[in-house]
Amino acid sequence: MRKTFAFVLATFLISVTTVTWAVGQQSRPVPDAASIDKALQTFRADLQSNRSDLIAKNITLTTAQAAKFWPMFEVYQKEQNVIMDDQMKSIQHYVETYETLDDAGALSMMKANFDRDDRMNALRKKWLAEFQTIVGTKLTVRVMQIDRQLSMAHQLAFATQIPLVR
Repeated sequence: MRKTFAFVLATFLISVTTVTWAVGQQSRPVPDAASIDKALQTFRADLQSNRSDLIAKNITLTTAQAAKFWPMFEVYQKEQNVIMDDQMKSIQHYVETYETLDDAGALSMMKANFDRDDRMNALRKKWLAEFQTIVGTKLTVRVMQIDRQLSMAHQLAFATQIPLVR
């Protein structure tokens, strides 16, 4: 029960950080592409560090498992980066243009959300099988549960800060 509470509290704190970042991005003037990329890299590094820390605190690996699992998890996160970066750029574009969005633009934004979800689910399915070979089924499922819960918390934080289509 304590671990669950600690996990929920940590997820909440990460979400607050995410919301603060998202709000900050909306209130700033439009930065150039290099600034956006730098902000994405910093934001992503913070998310991944917190994600890895929370997973490490909620699983127990042998030395042999850890030696194989963490490098694989790093590759998994790099693959997540591509999806997250696309999403963050899409959010940035939407925030910049939502007031003048036409039907095609609104539909495109919604389809991009669906595509992101599909890509993330496909990635998780792929890595579920990969992680199982290293740490077994139950531990893999635990890792994926934590990863998914964190992802949903971040998605909720993003969604609550993104203006609705007008």
